[in-house]
Amino acid sequence: MEKIKITIEYCTLCQWTPRAVWMQQELLYTFNNKIEEISLKPTDGGVFKIYVNDQLIWDRKELGFPEPKKVKQAIRDLIDPERSLGHTDK
Repeated sequence: MEKIKITIEYCTLCQWTPRAVWMQQELLYTFNNKIEEISLKPTDGGVFKIYVNDQLIWDRKELGFPEPKKVKQAIRDLIDPERSLGHTDK
């Protein structure tokens, strides 16, 4: 499978930069060989969204703040459903 592009869009007015950077780090550790690009997109309006190849996979306003485990599982299910995430799957 080709490499993926991940975008984390987050509200700077809400002080969510550290949360976005933390999520970026977690995804890099887990999917390092599958990622072509992972970008942070600062915005406002209470936004915290995660996209994979421009497909929205997480929206804080609908699903609440994501735990890395849930985001990793959503990405895995999208790009490589057979892949084990080790302890993250437990």
